[in-house]
Amino acid sequence: MSDTGKPVRPRTQVVRAGRRPEWTGGIVNPPVWRASTILYDDVDSLRERGGGDTHHRLYYGRRGTPTQWSLADALTSLEPGAEGTFLYPSGVAAIAAALLTVLSPGDELLLVDSAYDPTRAMASGLLRRFGIATRFYDPLIGAGIAELIGPATRAIFMESPGSLTFEVQDVPAIVAAARARDVTTILDNTWATPLLFPAIERGVDLTILACTKYVVGHSDVMLGSVTAGPGQFARLRDMSFQLGQVVSPDDCWLGSRGLRTMAVRLRQHGESALAIARWLADRPEVATVLHPALPSCPGHDVFARDFLGSSGLFSFALAGGGERERAAFIDALDLFGIGYSWGGYESLVVPVDANRHRGVGAPPPPTPTVRLQIGLEDPEDLLADLDTAFAAWRAAMA
Repeated sequence: MSDTGKPVRPRTQVVRAGRRPEWTGGIVNPPVWRASTILYDDVDSLRERGGGDTHHRLYYGRRGTPTQWSLADALTSLEPGAEGTFLYPSGVAAIAAALLTVLSPGDELLLVDSAYDPTRAMASGLLRRFGIATRFYDPLIGAGIAELIGPATRAIFMESPGSLTFEVQDVPAIVAAARARDVTTILDNTWATPLLFPAIERGVDLTILACTKYVVGHSDVMLGSVTAGPGQFARLRDMSFQLGQVVSPDDCWLGSRGLRTMAVRLRQHGESALAIARWLADRPEVATVLHPALPSCPGHDVFARDFLGSSGLFSFALAGGGERERAAFIDALDLFGIGYSWGGYESLVVPVDANRHRGVGAPPPPTPTVRLQIGLEDPEDLLADLDTAFAAWRAAMA
């Protein structure tokens, strides 16, 4: 496969990216290079290889092989303007590396109040132990975040949309305010991926993916990534090396395999989820649907302006009842597995209790909330399954 240098669209890029001839040797898929020790011809070559930049150069197994480089290179190429990508054994590990890259004792982090629970736990645990303060902000604050930036603020962490209540943040406005004060911006972009929201192109400094989700796509690998914008990669790489972060080549190979079909899977996830969200919005058993593509979702106007489509994860609030009635609804589902994570080929459901932690901005819906991951099953079958579950909810409400 030759590289003509011609620009291609993202759906073509996910097929071509990371397949350098020197890594594939003419094979369609980059092979699995497993290595700990790398051998050298002589002492001079050992010292020469270790004395410079070991990125994309065989040095020691922890620094990577073409299997890891292939996936990292592919993810970088999906973010126009990006400088490089580092891989991690999970999305949470990627979040930790990004935060530790830009924060030091005495610094302050501004963290969106709708953030993923492990991110919040990291702020109140690891970062606090290191003397790093965290202030939470309203996900709908937009340009108003400028008023929160203080002399100790070094980073703003965004998640858009939030993975439980799906508020959409005005990322360009927040980025503009941060750049005016030389503050680093970090975005957890797992819901959209760069195919639906090219974060680096929009000015974000570090963008995170829990690749476990849509990149892998098959619910069988834990994997994360951080892609760095211009001038950001060297310090990310150096911190990641110091932390000893490395991903097995076998897991990277599975991530690369999943990446090749991510665009078509994401499109199907999105189409099915939107159809089901619209169906739910018309049900009398539903109080509200929190899907960014629907006007009922906070930040919908920003979503319509900035995003190139939607993915397969959203929530909805039941029109009454409590834990018992919500459990009756969930337990009656047959095609939706009860389990955490999302982005795989199968549909999933979990109860959501967003009010446990929220303290800034408008509170989430007080009624029992359910989060759905819409997989690749026929949406008509999923609708029939949901209809049966509503019958169980009505019986429990009686």
